[in-house]
Amino acid sequence: MAHAPEMPVRIRRFYKAAAAAAVDGGFGVMLDGRAARTPAGRPLTAPTAALAHLICTEWGAQGDQVVLAGMHATRLAHTAIDGVADRRGETVGEFVRYAGADLLCYFAEAPASLIKRQTEVWGPLLVWARDDLGLPFVRTAGIAHRLQSPEVLAGVTALAESTTPFDLAGLAFGASLFGSAILVLALRAGRIDAQNAVAAARLDETFQAERWGVDDESAAHAARMANETTMLAAWFRALG
Repeated sequence: MAHAPEMPVRIRRFYKAAAAAAVDGGFGVMLDGRAARTPAGRPLTAPTAALAHLICTEWGAQGDQVVLAGMHATRLAHTAIDGVADRRGETVGEFVRYAGADLLCYFAEAPASLIKRQTEVWGPLLVWARDDLGLPFVRTAGIAHRLQSPEVLAGVTALAESTTPFDLAGLAFGASLFGSAILVLALRAGRIDAQNAVAAARLDETFQAERWGVDDESAAHAARMANETTMLAAWFRALG
């Protein structure tokens, strides 16, 4: 995804209150009444009041230091404003590449219990993509890459090109997070909630953990994905 340059990971808190306010072009994030800015110096302005409030909540929750690494909505807004808006074609192309090798299309060859679980969880999402989005993704078995049809890739491209920078930033972020364009499209449409999106994305890892146990690194990764997916679901709801 086209990423914006970021501020330092930690900065000393320099404001008392964060609030959203109507401004030209949308709703600004105001810190003690002054407009917050992105790393590139642009106003931190969201297209909806709900999204501005979501971002303000992150700023308001900071302690003595502003820890940007945990402010997922703020960072995604930076990307939308400083990155996607200027490099839209690049971001669309990255999203389409995830669709071309979508996690949900790569079923296991064995064991049967894993294939059954994938079919139960991923199968309905593939049907949804076909019936509701007009995207007939083709599933395969094993890890060998299978190119999706020109019809599917053209459909995903058209869908991505029709979105706003903030919407596209969310889609690209989610596709990277899950390894799946289908999953983030389903999350955006409300077809799946955050908890089930994480479960679908981590299905293979969860299956292996049930057999061999969970290590600390895997648990930490799962927790990060859960936090980021919860934010992303709220991001799409706030965009309306």
